[in-house]
Amino acid sequence: MANPWAGEVALVVDGRRCVLKLTLGALAELEAALEARNLVALIERFEVGQFSTRDIMALLLAGLRGGGWLGTASDLARAEIGGGPMEAARVAARLLALAFTVPEQSDGL
Repeated sequence: MANPWAGEVALVVDGRRCVLKLTLGALAELEAALEARNLVALIERFEVGQFSTRDIMALLLAGLRGGGWLGTASDLARAEIGGGPMEAARVAARLLALAFTVPEQSDGL
């Protein structure tokens, strides 16, 4: 089960439920793959709806790898994504948002 408090999001890839997570290594890979100025620029693209299919694929691949998936970019490009392109975009945006969200602390913790 995906744990949003740990920055995890679930996605069905080729009929198999996978957990995605943007680890520090996955974020570095993402930044390099997208040749982004920085990750804030990528976040801004999603916030204003100016993201590309390439952005979505790179985010999903980085998240899948962060979650332990051993596939390649080519594997992901050929994969059947449960829910189609809209679900892929939703998961990518959620994954990015969770990577930079600090969970609220409760009563003195």
